[in-house]
Amino acid sequence: MAGGESQTPVSLSDRELQIIDLVATGLTNQEIAGKLEISKRTVDNHISNILTKTQTENRVALVRWALQWGKVCLNDVNCCALPNPSD
Repeated sequence: MAGGESQTPVSLSDRELQIIDLVATGLTNQEIAGKLEISKRTVDNHISNILTKTQTENRVALVRWALQWGKVCLNDVNCCALPNPSD
């Protein structure tokens, strides 16, 4: 896979998944910090840890990885509809 994206599943915390989702929406680290009511430095640390865990080199590669592994849903792309019990 291009961009050094990991080919194996990775264990991420709920907070890390939340941050990936916000990165995928295009927010900056400062904007993520404000939204989550944490410091920018904490977001910086989370992003650094996430990039290491996912073996991605930057935010674009991270979003590609998240789409590949079904960790984010962007504008109904890569979204899985839940089955309707009445079907």
